[in-house]
Amino acid sequence: MDKRKRMEELIKEIEIHNRNYYELDNPTISDVEYDKLYYELVDLEKELNLVLPNSPTQRVGGDVLSGFKKKVHEVRLYSLNKVRSTEELDKWIHDMKEYAPDTIFTLEYKFDGLQLVIEYEDGKYKSATTRGNGMVGEDVTAQVKTIRSLPLEIPFKGKLIVQGEGMMTQSALKKYNEKAKEPLKNARNGVAGAIRNLDPKETAKRRLDFFCYSILKCDGKEFNSQIEMHNFLKENGFNVGDYFKTFSTIEEAEKEIERIDKIKGKLDIMIDGMVLKMNNVKERATVGYTNKFPKWAIAYKFEAQELTTTLNNVVWQVGRTGKITPIAEVEPIELAGAIIKRATLNNIEDIERKKVSIGSRVFIRRSNEVIPEILGLAEEGKNAKPIVEPKTCPCCGSELVKKGPLIFCPNFYDCKDQVVQRLTHFASRDGMNIDGLSEKTIELLYEKLGICDVSMFYKLEKDDLLKLDRFGELRAENLINAIQKSKKVEFFRFIFSLGILEVGIKTARDLSKNFESIDDLIHARYRRLNQIVDIGDVITRNILEFFANDNNIAEILCLFDAGVEIIYPEKKPQIETIFTGKKVVITGKIEGYSREGMSDKIMELGGNVASSVSPKTDFLIVGADPGSKLTKAKAFGVRIIEEKELKEILKQY
Repeated sequence: MDKRKRMEELIKEIEIHNRNYYELDNPTISDVEYDKLYYELVDLEKELNLVLPNSPTQRVGGDVLSGFKKKVHEVRLYSLNKVRSTEELDKWIHDMKEYAPDTIFTLEYKFDGLQLVIEYEDGKYKSATTRGNGMVGEDVTAQVKTIRSLPLEIPFKGKLIVQGEGMMTQSALKKYNEKAKEPLKNARNGVAGAIRNLDPKETAKRRLDFFCYSILKCDGKEFNSQIEMHNFLKENGFNVGDYFKTFSTIEEAEKEIERIDKIKGKLDIMIDGMVLKMNNVKERATVGYTNKFPKWAIAYKFEAQELTTTLNNVVWQVGRTGKITPIAEVEPIELAGAIIKRATLNNIEDIERKKVSIGSRVFIRRSNEVIPEILGLAEEGKNAKPIVEPKTCPCCGSELVKKGPLIFCPNFYDCKDQVVQRLTHFASRDGMNIDGLSEKTIELLYEKLGICDVSMFYKLEKDDLLKLDRFGELRAENLINAIQKSKKVEFFRFIFSLGILEVGIKTARDLSKNFESIDDLIHARYRRLNQIVDIGDVITRNILEFFANDNNIAEILCLFDAGVEIIYPEKKPQIETIFTGKKVVITGKIEGYSREGMSDKIMELGGNVASSVSPKTDFLIVGADPGSKLTKAKAFGVRIIEEKELKEILKQY
């Protein structure tokens, strides 16, 4: 194909996607797919030394929406040049060193939200504007005023214009989607739609945040460096996030970027890269600008965690509780270092809200090495077929029972998939930790030996196993030894192994620390369970229902008859400490402690360890590399205990 003609095609296609993304807030391709098109155009422009007049490479941002009042930016906004490899990053750092050999650089998150410009006069919030095309934006003053982490009054009384990112945290997105009729595809889409909503009340419902990273104008004050700007923003109450570092060598930059790339999926905010800037303002002036971006700054883009692919089929899977879950089978794609063939869909209501169908293109996301998730519809397929909820169990054929948006197979004892999943959960590493009892082995034991209850594992003999295919003397002996070894089990592992609905390993640990014995737990009342931090109404009811079932109690007694012995944690005398009765949250790494070890220590000292920060949190313990919990804690006025102070406190007890 003629290369100029290909450039014209790319420009048309990119403009369609720009309109979908910037104006309609309804993207139909992922960022990485957009970047592929964009950089193909960039490479062709370089190769041909030709830039067509309507090329999107010469634009900053998108067009201004007609529904909002237009506002001219007092200070022109630039885009950021991006690099896609460490080689390109090395070259940029080397080029900056050519201008200033001793320069240092700052490193910050590249937030994946909606860029905003905020103006203050006499210390009071005056206006907010979207980036728009870099010269003219949309006046969103009323909408942005609803953002709680944005200060409406600041100590600095001169005219101040700052730049930052409107963000929707992952936790806010999850909470919003739980009740939304139209679930949001992702957090970036959520913030764009919220701020571009003409009704500020709708904006407020999404519980947005604002992260500030640049000063565009500050009357009567000059800054010598990015560090000074960062500190000034913090002093004036702006949320600057919990990450800001400096470096001077290529090696330092690459090491830190690699570290953040590995943990980005654990963050409560979406980032799609890192921003590097020359720290010194005078050095920046020497380096200068192109017509689109500053030469003294660069964005390093991470590998995509979100792509689009075709939804080929949906299969319905039976879990250990009888719940039937839809699993999406998709056209294989490489995403975040793995080939993705299957992804989760929660239930039929989730499918209907996301408007996905078989044969359509869908957004799929994978982060932190977890099972990929279907986010929503990208484009409806020409021959798309609706996803139909089953009426009978795909395993045993029993008529399914509907409970709200969920469906269950009631055949608890004779549905093979349910039984095998329960037995597998019992034998898992976090449970009884029986080495050699994989799901496939358990399926074999179920089919050939009729093993259908967990207590039956302890009646197995070596000769039973030798009758089975693929079981020789050594394998049979090893499995019998592993089963015998599992008879002595820690309390929290025993609780987890029971398979109580929604009782994961953390909840099992919490229960083991709040009850003296399994008998104590079995006879617990609602109020006592519900008072434990992070155990709400739903989990409390699940625990009570489990132990109210005579069959479950009978199976526990059978385990004891078979020789299972629970090892209870040593009870230490309670002393009054700073943490007694307090709600404590932990973030970052504490030297000498694992996360579980630190939690155990706080609970030993009478504290209640919670997983998330709220206005009711008493203390936030902060170690190295803290997450977004630190920002929330500061916003709520929670007392922060850093590692040095913590070590001094622990010495007292």
